[in-house]
This record gives sequence, structure tokens and C-alpha cells, in this order.
Amino acid sequence: MSQVARHWYFNKRPTGEIEHDTLVLRSEPVPELQDGEFLFRSIYMSLDATNRVWMSDWDTYMEPLPVGARMLGFLIGEVVKSRHPDFPVGSLATGLSTWSDYIVTDGEGFSPFVSLQGVSLADAFGTLAVAGPTAYVGLLEIGKAKPGDTVVVTAAAGAVGALVGQIAKIHGCRVIGIAGSREKCQWLTEDLGFDAAINYREEDVLEGLRREAPDGIDVHFENVGGEFLDAGLTLMNNYGRVVICGLISTYNATGPVPGPYMFRNVIMKRLVIEGFVILDYAAHFATYHEKLAEWMRSGQLKYRIHMEEGLDGALDALRLLYTGGNNGKLMVRIGAVPN
Repeated sequence: MSQVARHWYFNKRPTGEIEHDTLVLRSEPVPELQDGEFLFRSIYMSLDATNRVWMSDWDTYMEPLPVGARMLGFLIGEVVKSRHPDFPVGSLATGLSTWSDYIVTDGEGFSPFVSLQGVSLADAFGTLAVAGPTAYVGLLEIGKAKPGDTVVVTAAAGAVGALVGQIAKIHGCRVIGIAGSREKCQWLTEDLGFDAAINYREEDVLEGLRREAPDGIDVHFENVGGEFLDAGLTLMNNYGRVVICGLISTYNATGPVPGPYMFRNVIMKRLVIEGFVILDYAAHFATYHEKLAEWMRSGQLKYRIHMEEGLDGALDALRLLYTGGNNGKLMVRIGAVPN
């Protein structure tokens, strides 16, 4: 009997929020391996805000996902059969591929993954696959954070934001996080070492930033957009850096999204605003991983994984990202971790 794999397919382009029929789950036979291919068994899958961007028909950094194609995501898994010299049976691999439990691939988009001693596979993948490099590049290479800077991070309790704040503290910055619950704000200040946290559900963000950043903002790390970005622009210091990592508040919008009202401060404060896509830096991931792993082992980087179970629930899990329903890095456990 042939082996069967399950795959999520992109069924309907959403016009607002992701719906229950945006993706559909199908079962298909696993094809026989050809020379240069291997069979990949998924273990964990990362869910990221940019998944919604890939479903749009916007002009973005990659071609929009065609309706009828398999949904894309970042995965880590085990090579269970192989006719590929670089991916032997029993090894781990990670990369951008499809929402599937088994995948036959020629290795494009995949790279070998070496486990970190003393760090679980879930923690290592959750930190190093996307979130860690994004935080590192955005804060240090784009934001050019330096000791003494005041750094503001929106969606600070999310996978990227939490790491940005901690890396900023490692580099001697004052860090203010913006999050959406008392529990998240308490986690930021008491567990992760943020200097202050603002609960946007209970107070005005601009007024909170005036209180916590009385001397202004040097680096604003934006994951949300909208009023959060506007508040940051209002209080930027001269020659400040605004890092645009994500604009999650706009991804489900069904109409035009207003631009920042305080955009004049780009001139008045001589600001640098720069967006980035972490895939552009993939060639340097090994360097970022080495530094991030060092901080993880030393306890300087803490992290929280929000794990949902089973490929079947992946679509419902993804919707959590856009309601703030996740606590930490959102992932799906698809298969067992090898012994």
C-alpha cells in the first residue's frame, strides 16, 4: 500500500480575515523518490504573520501564492528516505516548504539543521528559524541600536518582539514594549527584563510612551503599524531609526489603510525609516544562529513557545496571530521528535 501524505491547499484568496475555507486539507499518495530527492517528515511548523501577506494579491517581495497551490510555511523535520547525498536518512532539515506532514523534495529551500546541545528542538527551531534572525537583523543591522538608546518594540510579547527587546538589553539599551494584556506586560518586565511595558488595551499608547520615554525614542521597532507607528513617530529623537518589520494591524484590511499622520517628523527629526525581509539575509543565517545560540545557552535569551497540536488544526492556529490569541512563538507540532 502506498504511503499517504496530507497537504493544506490555498483554496480562496481572503478579502479580510482568514476564513475556515481559505485553505483546505487533502490527502494524496506519496510519490516514489527519484535520484536527488528525499522524503521529509514534518515535525514542527512555524506560523508567522507574513503567511497572510502570501495569501494576498499585493505586489510584495515574492509572487503571490496562486489559488490551488499548497500553502507555504517554515518547517523542521526528519529525512526518512533519501536519494540525495546532502540529506542522509535520520538527519534533520529545515526550510520554506508546504503545509504537509510528508514532502518529497529535491532539497530546494531546505538546509541541514544541527541540534543545539541543551536546547530542545522546539525551542531551537522556534528561535532560530525565523524569529531570531529577524530580531537580530532588524535591531542591530537596520536599527543600529547602541548602548544608551531608548528602544520601543510593538507586539513586544510576540516571537520577534520578545527577542528584539532582550537583544536590545544585552546591548545596553533602555527597552519599552507594547503588548495587549496585563499578563503579557508583566512577562516582558518581570521575566524578560524590559524596562517598561504599555498595555494598549488599557491606556493610550502615545500617552504611555510619553511617560516611559520622557527623553524620546532612538529606535522604534514596528511590528503592528497604525496608531502604534504614529505614536512612535511622534516621539522620535533627531536622527532616530524606525525599523519596519511588520504591519500586522493592516493585513486583514478590506480598504485603503491611512498612512502615518506624523510623517512630517521624518523631515523634522531627520529620521531613517527602513523595511526589510529576512529572506534577503538567508546567506548569513549561520552567523546569526551562532550568536543567538550563545545567548540562548547562557540564559540571556528567554523564549516562550505557543504550541498547537496537529496538522489538522493549522488553519485555526494561524488565525490566533491576528487576534492576539497566541502567547509566544506560534508553532504547530505535526509529528514526533526522533529519539
